[in-house]
Amino acid sequence: MSCQRILVVCVGNICRSPLGERLLRQYLPGHDIRSAGLMALRGHDIDRDAALVAARYGIDTGGHCARQLDAALCRRQDLILVMEKHQIAMLARIVPEAEGKTMLFSYWDSQQDITDPFNRSLAVHEQIAQQLITSAQGWGRALDINDK
Repeated sequence: MSCQRILVVCVGNICRSPLGERLLRQYLPGHDIRSAGLMALRGHDIDRDAALVAARYGIDTGGHCARQLDAALCRRQDLILVMEKHQIAMLARIVPEAEGKTMLFSYWDSQQDITDPFNRSLAVHEQIAQQLITSAQGWGRALDINDK
């Protein structure tokens, strides 16, 4: 299965999914990678603390604009990556045909939830960034092999 179009999903599309999107773009050049939120803060920039932590890792988050997940966006994707296990079921209720192509962002790592750092300390944002980096590297390895 080719996974050229990948959607990264969290709740607000201002902390985890924008960072996950940018990381996957680094590890999977040539793929169409986007992000969205289940309850997005539409039009908002990335969270200030998330941007600060991303900058520490040399990740440019400029130009991010939070977008709401919708059925049409999901249907166009080959793979949808969510941050928490319960979001797989939430997404399946919104877009039933997404169920077979939705997986945890942490699938190739811990397969644990990547919790929402919104309104939490910089230390929590740092911890979440580390989880996202490790998980994105796993997807980079897995999809790079499968796409060849």
